[in-house]
Amino acid sequence: MKTFTAIVERDPDTKFYIGYVPGFTGAHSQGETLDELQENLREVIEMLLED
Repeated sequence: MKTFTAIVERDPDTKFYIGYVPGFTGAHSQGETLDELQENLREVIEMLLED
């Protein structure tokens, strides 16, 4: 199991959380909650690692 560090910000207009993994091209996502963002980022990273 690999561990990645994500940078998370909250958009003040939409109230969505936006996250990305520095140095990992394409590893970014958003979610209404931190849990949703974490799951979305996990799915994106899994897909990128398959390629």
